[in-house]
Amino acid sequence: MLRQYEVMYILHPELDAEKTESIIERFKGMIEQDGGEVTNIDRWGKRRFAYEIKKLREGYYVVMNFKAKAETVQELDRVLRISDDVVRHIVIREDK
Repeated sequence: MLRQYEVMYILHPELDAEKTESIIERFKGMIEQDGGEVTNIDRWGKRRFAYEIKKLREGYYVVMNFKAKAETVQELDRVLRISDDVVRHIVIREDK
C-alpha cells in the first residue's frame, strides 16, 4: 500500500550544482525504483542555520513529496542517515 510522505533533507553547502542535482536524482530514483511515485521536489536552495550544525553555518535545503511503501521509506531513511553529503534529514508520513 502506497502512503503519502514528505522528506526534507539538508545537503552540504559546498557541493557544486551538478553534484547536488545528482544526489537529488539518486534519492528520487530510490523511491521510483521500488514502485513509488515522486509528486513534487522543492529546491529551497542555500539557507542559513539558526545554530551551527557539524561546524556548518548553512546548507542546501530540499523538500520532496512522494508516495511509497513503508519498506522503501525505511531504506531511504537508512541511506540518508549514512550519506556524508546529507547534514540533516526528516521523513514525515502525511495523514489525510
